[in-house]
Amino acid sequence: MLSAKVDARVMTLDRKALATDIARQGWHVVPELLTSGDCAALRANYDHDPLYRSTVAMQRHGFGRGEYRYFAYPLPSPIAALRAAFYSPLAQLANEWAALLGRSQLYPVDHATYLAQCALAGQSRPTPLILRYRAGDHNCLHQDLYGAEHFPFQLAILLSRPGDDFEGGEFVITEQRPRMQSRPHVVPLKQGDAVIFAVNDAPRAGTRGTYRVKLRHGVSEVRNGERLTLGVIFHDAG
Repeated sequence: MLSAKVDARVMTLDRKALATDIARQGWHVVPELLTSGDCAALRANYDHDPLYRSTVAMQRHGFGRGEYRYFAYPLPSPIAALRAAFYSPLAQLANEWAALLGRSQLYPVDHATYLAQCALAGQSRPTPLILRYRAGDHNCLHQDLYGAEHFPFQLAILLSRPGDDFEGGEFVITEQRPRMQSRPHVVPLKQGDAVIFAVNDAPRAGTRGTYRVKLRHGVSEVRNGERLTLGVIFHDAG
């Protein structure tokens, strides 16, 4: 079952490399988190309407071009497994970042408790989603915040095969640094790879102590084919 495989991958997650990569560049790749079969099953469910609470046409809102669908509660078991398994190791890192950024907020160790915290803040709508891009589609640089309560990391998993299912469509992250030009990153992903990345801001070590950078993410234009991605966001929406 996918939940057992995810739990095993989280147990072997290189937390030192995760912390180092996230601190240095704002993202970390987990290779081959899902199998091609897992990816195919998630892609096949894109048109199964009962799974979703809403569908967003990106061009209508100025978000870019393409479409995404938010899952409804109860989440499909593979999505719930990913969300719960990755939350705990990321919560430890989130608390370390909060201390560096001078914030008093502490994130609980289990995801259910954190979701209850979101609900108390008026945020109770699920945020995991699947995004579909076709030729000419793209996603503008943005942040997935959804309300005052937001977890500092999220997860994106590429469900399609670069070079076979689509061309173009690179995952892009930018860092907006104080009094400096923005720094772009193009994250290399294969089918089944996951990228863990910072949602909003991140601490960086400078010559005068810790400073803060703002991060945004997006997807470059798909030149041809179809690209699907699973997004796992840990906070709920208002």
